[in-house]
Formats: sequence, C-alpha cells, structure tokens
Amino acid sequence: MATTLLEPHLTLASGDRFSRAEFEKRYAAMPSNVKCELIDGVVYMASPLRYESHGKPHGKIMGWLLVYAAATLGVELADNATVRFDLDSETQPDALLRLLPAVGGQSRISADDYVEGAPELIAEIASSSASYDLHDKQRVYRRNGVQEYLVWRVYDNALDWFELQEGRYIALQPDEVGVIESRRFPGLRLNVSALLNDRMSEVLAELQRGMDSVEHAVFVEELTKTQ
Repeated sequence: MATTLLEPHLTLASGDRFSRAEFEKRYAAMPSNVKCELIDGVVYMASPLRYESHGKPHGKIMGWLLVYAAATLGVELADNATVRFDLDSETQPDALLRLLPAVGGQSRISADDYVEGAPELIAEIASSSASYDLHDKQRVYRRNGVQEYLVWRVYDNALDWFELQEGRYIALQPDEVGVIESRRFPGLRLNVSALLNDRMSEVLAELQRGMDSVEHAVFVEELTKTQ
C-alpha cells in the first residue's frame, strides 16, 4: 500500500513555532492518530501512550471525575478535548472539568466544537516532575486562569494538586487522613494514597462522602438556581 506523504507546508514537528491559526491548519492535515499541542507558540508532539504509565491512571482519573460530574448538575467532564487558550497556546488535557456558562463557567464551546477559554479544573497524567506538564504547560494554564490543576506523576508515584491564588499556583496538601478536596468543586474529594496504590474502592468511597456532604448539596442547589 502506498504511503501518502504530507505536503511540507502542512507538516508539524516538535519544536516548530507557529501561531495558533497556522498550527490548527497544519494539525488538521496530520494523520488522526497524531496528537500535538501548541504551548507558547511551540509545537509539542506526544509520544505513543503506554498502558501502565498512562492508560490505567488516565482511566482512574476519568472514572473519579465522571462519578462527580454525574452527580453535579451544571458540571461537564471531557476527555482529551482541544482547548484554545490564547493566540499562542492550544492543548489537549487528559481530562477537564468545567462549569457550564449558564452557571458562571469561564469556558465555552465554539461554533466548530472546541473549548475556548479556561476550564475550571484540568488533570494531566505525566511521567515525572521533569515533564512539560509541570513547567511550560503549567505556565499556560496559570496565565489563562485554570483555577485548579492536577498532575499525576506516575514514575514518581505522586500527585500534585494546585489551586490558583492571586495569579500563582499553590500546592494543596492532604488533610490528616490523606484527602484533598477541591476548592472550586465542593465535594470533589480525593484520597491520594488510595489512588496511588490502586485502591479505587477507597477513592470512590471518599468521593461519595464528599457528594453526601452539606457543602456539595449547597453547591448543587446554587447551580440549579442559576439554570
């Protein structure tokens, strides 16, 4: 079978520098199995995703967030959706949680079906603290107002949860029982140790306690009133 070669003016490679408009034109011409991101005008090409270091942890994060979104009217979850941030940055977060515009969300869906603006929460699966998720990409998310940012560093067996405070990301620390709770999404609780040690029943049990809380009930009632 003959291989179809892309025209040189439609290719992308790591390290290329383009505007977002040019990046989108070239990305649209790339094979469908290629994942690229534009961060501060620089192209990043994703490597093939391995099962243990990405597929499994990604599935766990998605399952945790899906349960929360299903119980919280006005909140939407998306997997690997393209997000247009500014004229130099366009990424595909592993997971995002957003409030609908009708309830005060800061992102919207464009006419051509992309997310525009910053989702309230983004989660990424990264290899280690050296990953660009904790450096270049984090800088884009902070600048554009992503309110909470989770990075699961698989090889480090660690999870970072940042909250945007006065223009800076501050790392949230687990409480005395090892749980972190979202500041933006009341009831979204994570037993960090259970997640890192593959005890998903404990992760979901802690999440259920969060969704049974008064704080979550009040949040859902507020969202309902604004729709």
